[in-house]
Amino acid sequence: MKQTALVDKHIALGAKMVEFAGYNMPVSYTGLNDEHHTVRNNAGIFDVSHMGEFYITGKGALPLIQKVTSNDASVLTPGKVQYSCLPNNDGGIVDDLLVYKINDEKYLLVVNASNMEKDWNWIASHNDTGAVMTNASEETSLLAVQGPKATAILQKLTPVDLNSIPYYNFTIGKFCGVDDVIISCTGYTGAGGFEIYCKNEDAGKFWDAILEAGKEEGIKPAGLGCRDTLRLEMAFCLYGNDIDDTTSPIEAGLGWITKFTKEFTNSKVLLEQKQKGVSRKLVGFRMIEKGIPRHGYEITDAHGNIEGVVTSGTQAPSLQMAIGMGYVKTELSKPGSEIYIKIRDKLIKAIVVKTPFYTQPAK
Repeated sequence: MKQTALVDKHIALGAKMVEFAGYNMPVSYTGLNDEHHTVRNNAGIFDVSHMGEFYITGKGALPLIQKVTSNDASVLTPGKVQYSCLPNNDGGIVDDLLVYKINDEKYLLVVNASNMEKDWNWIASHNDTGAVMTNASEETSLLAVQGPKATAILQKLTPVDLNSIPYYNFTIGKFCGVDDVIISCTGYTGAGGFEIYCKNEDAGKFWDAILEAGKEEGIKPAGLGCRDTLRLEMAFCLYGNDIDDTTSPIEAGLGWITKFTKEFTNSKVLLEQKQKGVSRKLVGFRMIEKGIPRHGYEITDAHGNIEGVVTSGTQAPSLQMAIGMGYVKTELSKPGSEIYIKIRDKLIKAIVVKTPFYTQPAK
């Protein structure tokens, strides 16, 4: 297993460690529910250094990104971030990712850990624009500080005015006395906060400083367990569960990141899907009867006829109810549609609902 630069910190804090995407990662410290509520109400710090970081530079950078991603990166200005995906040749998704525009000839792509090699090879195979590709994943650490008190905590450690950075924007500035740190108003929790990209050698110093700065606000380290429940309450897709090589962005409700103002990989097929419609859609649902939906469970009608499959499910800590996501036939995708989840050979009633499941209260 690969290790992040912070593995000794996690072990010293008593974290429960698990293998995730080839890395030895903390799944929980004080317990999933405690960490989940801490992030929703105060702030939590996640080590997400397993994520991949690719720099794409040169005059050919934007043309390459435009060719391989579904969203329109030409609208980005320096300091902006865009959510996008890499379509494959078969109507599916190679990966979902973030595109950062640093300047006209320098972009940062942030990809999922489990897809790092696949993504690199895919992008490289399309690089006929002369773009220079640099894989900075091994030397880069990434800390996500999430929650309503994250901004106040991090403001103690940087001269950058964090309140002036809008959602899905970033700046490069001084943090904990270190220059050229990417401070990004992004995250995967719906609770607000920032992600800090730094060199591995600075990660331990940053981790300790953030925990110390956030004592008064009740910050706690948080693991991958609550990261999953937090993202599911927001109905954020998880690659390998809700989207993969066989699911199209149109089916997955990601039409909003699929822009047909340009040509990109397989764009003609995806445009046809958008115009003619698809036979299945990714929906959110909540359980009406008692039972927790899990990845892979069958979705049926009242008579047990298979109508789809659960891709993600949990008992949502913020909502005190069981929720899930899954693909169903399009005619069952409207909110209010009654479906059944097959749990241990029993059909348990559920209802399709609008997402996100959870809305963060106004400050």
